Amino acid sequence: MAKKKIFISSVQTEFSNERKALHEYICADPLLGKFFEPFLFELLPAIDQRADAVYLKEVEQSDIYLGLFGKSYGSENANGLSPTELEFDHASNWHKTRLVFLSEAKSEDRHAKENALIRKAQDVLVRKKFSTAEELKAAVYASLVRYLEEKEIIRTGPFDASLHATATLQDIDPEKLKSFVRLAQAKRGFPLAETEPADRILTHLNLFQNSRLTNAALLLFGKEPQRFFINSEVRCASFAGTIVEKPIPSYKVFKGTLFELVDQALEFVLNKLDYRIETRAESVSIPGRYEIPKEAIAEAIVNAIAHRDYTSNASVQVMLFRDRLEIWNPGALPMGWTTDKLKQLHTSVPANPLIAEPLYLTGYIERMGTGTTDIIQKSLAAGLAEPQFIQAEDFRSIIYRPGTDQVTDQVTDQVTDQVKALIMIMEKEYSRSELMHILELKHGQTFRDNYLNPALQDILIEMTLPESPKSPTQKYRLTQKGKALQLQLKKKK
Repeated sequence: MAKKKIFISSVQTEFSNERKALHEYICADPLLGKFFEPFLFELLPAIDQRADAVYLKEVEQSDIYLGLFGKSYGSENANGLSPTELEFDHASNWHKTRLVFLSEAKSEDRHAKENALIRKAQDVLVRKKFSTAEELKAAVYASLVRYLEEKEIIRTGPFDASLHATATLQDIDPEKLKSFVRLAQAKRGFPLAETEPADRILTHLNLFQNSRLTNAALLLFGKEPQRFFINSEVRCASFAGTIVEKPIPSYKVFKGTLFELVDQALEFVLNKLDYRIETRAESVSIPGRYEIPKEAIAEAIVNAIAHRDYTSNASVQVMLFRDRLEIWNPGALPMGWTTDKLKQLHTSVPANPLIAEPLYLTGYIERMGTGTTDIIQKSLAAGLAEPQFIQAEDFRSIIYRPGTDQVTDQVTDQVTDQVKALIMIMEKEYSRSELMHILELKHGQTFRDNYLNPALQDILIEMTLPESPKSPTQKYRLTQKGKALQLQLKKKK
């Protein structure tokens, strides 16, 4: 099926960054990118045609007109009309689906003709206001999912945006919603008051549509979220050594809203870590710090809960070992992304945007797109080994504890001779056939069972194409943990 084309219209000078961010977001999102192709006029190559003729032709060829209306009206032609209004009128004449999003601005601050254009749009379609790029993304996401459902392109929406079949406003905890509003006001200047009706607050967050609750609303503010989603829990365990083994000294299964899951899991980890009291030469209070930065732990836990695949029956797992903290979630990176991308500044493409937005508004997510780089920076600043991010059947974040060189002698002793042989020969990226050739192995099953799979399981090697495990161009390379093991094995030779 051909992708639906979206014509993004606005005064370019006012919404230049928002237009580009929206274009990249739609292209990168696993769901939206599958069904939609956004169009930006500024991305067209130079051509020998009048600009107004070109963009009106693009409107004709598009399925959806997406307008961003703000304060400015834009340049005017001989008839006193701006390109934005011409595009809107053309979309109306061609009976296109029109989605209009308004910036949070007072009417008196807008250009008079912009106010007139907004009134024109208000007469024929529903508008949605936004104050930040993240609110815009969430609103566009919800609108496009609704478009797919109405056109029966998809019969069920993404998990967080799907409307629950039986839940009602009675299943929302009003005190938890009020607590959210108070915190969101303090952190991000949330515009609604806690005295507002629950349905209005939830509608503003795109969590209440057509008198029905989304799954995200229940997970974030439900009285008993696990009554609806039993897999929305966090399993936490601490181990005395460096491997999973019984008896388990401490094991907890936490339930509650997503905010409560984050708080409980974070408290579980912090209670098991050493806390160092420092000098108070520069302060009356007694400063101190945990052996792993609290902010790094919180970021990793929030990421796991916000980005997990809620259609999976698996749960988020938080495991504290003697040498490291591992956080697993049933989820996957956006299409085409690798774990290397997470180590650089990157755009935010949340798997569950309607869940991510309230977490952002309350400060649980500080800045979109910087979570993994913050984990790395805070760990390195604390003198810890560089954290790892692994995409296998699930997604794993690994943060190391002090004095850990990523591979202890105990771990080295537990690695089989076959895996050690594999680790020792790896100097670059190799295909499976190349590795078998170097190791002089001819039986594929033996190689997978005794060499490849154990090394992948122990996070000593990783796939170069984790999102396509069976790709014919798949290769394997050492992880940071694998490189540390290789160095340690070479020292012992």
